[in-house]
Amino acid sequence: MNKNLLALLSLLVIASFVLAACAPAATEAPPAEEAPAEEAPVEEEPAEEAPAGGETSGDYECTDPLGCVEVGPDDPVHVAYALVLSTADETLGIDSRNGIEIAVEDKGQILGHDIKLSGEDDQCSAEGGQAAAAKISADPSIVGVIGTSCSSAARVGVPLLSQAGLLIVSPSNTGVDLTIEGENWHPGYGRTAHSDALQGPPAAQFAYDVKGARKAATIHDGSLYADQLQAEFAKAFVEMGGEIVATEVVDPEQTDFNSVLTSIATSEPDFIYYPIFIKAGSLITRQAQETAGLEEVTLMGADGMFSPDVTEGAGDAVEGLFISSPDLTAFGDAYAAEFVPKYVEKFGSEPFSIFHAHAYDAFMLIAAAVEASAVQLEDGSLVIPRQALRDAFYATKDHQGLTGNLTCTEFGDCADPVIAVYEYHAGEFPPEKVWP
Repeated sequence: MNKNLLALLSLLVIASFVLAACAPAATEAPPAEEAPAEEAPVEEEPAEEAPAGGETSGDYECTDPLGCVEVGPDDPVHVAYALVLSTADETLGIDSRNGIEIAVEDKGQILGHDIKLSGEDDQCSAEGGQAAAAKISADPSIVGVIGTSCSSAARVGVPLLSQAGLLIVSPSNTGVDLTIEGENWHPGYGRTAHSDALQGPPAAQFAYDVKGARKAATIHDGSLYADQLQAEFAKAFVEMGGEIVATEVVDPEQTDFNSVLTSIATSEPDFIYYPIFIKAGSLITRQAQETAGLEEVTLMGADGMFSPDVTEGAGDAVEGLFISSPDLTAFGDAYAAEFVPKYVEKFGSEPFSIFHAHAYDAFMLIAAAVEASAVQLEDGSLVIPRQALRDAFYATKDHQGLTGNLTCTEFGDCADPVIAVYEYHAGEFPPEKVWP
């Protein structure tokens, strides 16, 4: 190899090394892509359930379909009443209010909160019931209502209270249709009083079996209470073999009943049942004994005439007047041993109508329903769901009340009644229990 060729080869080798040195460094191929590791599924937090009544929750959102009553940490639980506090029948409502006031004192607090009690006069009339219900319904702080006193007031007042989402418990409504679905029952309504369907038959049995009556006349004043009760009496009396020889309707405000009583006398009854109220009932009792042909007829009213005002209004004619009514002697032991002494000490007399213990029980059932349904928040406040409150009331079972063992039906009949017959004596009150 000549020198020139050797020199050329040497230059080519050197050039190749220089080019290799100047070339970019080779990069490694990326490793085959691995499938990402499977992540553990994230468990979703379960939706927060509403705490059961009485439990504590830090944060609670009301989802009740009727809404909730919010009671601040230092606010009272507000309960109202709608009772007859004026007119000739005021003793009925005042006596019931007295029973409520004793219940509030006995209860003291509900879930650590004081109790506020307010009320309206239902006047034992449709107009009064509507006005009282309208006022109560306008106050969103009210949890429950005790009332009305009279079934006529309930007929128009209860629908307003029901629409406002309130729980309503009457101590003295006895109209049969008020707890019948499809008639005059409204959601949220119930009672601790008996139905007239339970009072009419015992009154008829007393007339037929005890007094030996076979021909009876009835009088009512057009009110829901009186009309339905006389109808229940008449139905049972006829089924026993008796005859209803006259049925008369009077105006509760009239004072002269001579024409009505004279008409009844022509049918020659041996028994007259007039389950009406104090004013008209007292006057009929007095005037019946002055009506030719009725001097020896047995007269009988009902629980709407259980009042010292009947003794005064009828005078000496009240002697021998019978009335059907709940049996006070069948109430629980606490009634005579504890409640009546408290009543006398607080109000200066023994109870002067018939539904004071029923009113006491009505308040206690509302309080128990609040305790069963309310949600207690950490700051001491309460949230009371209105539908849950109603549900708790209708679920009442074996509540030991003053009037007996109370269990509510789905339409609010909670009473555990025993019906008795009492006899008035001139110048005396209360009347004497004579049957059974």
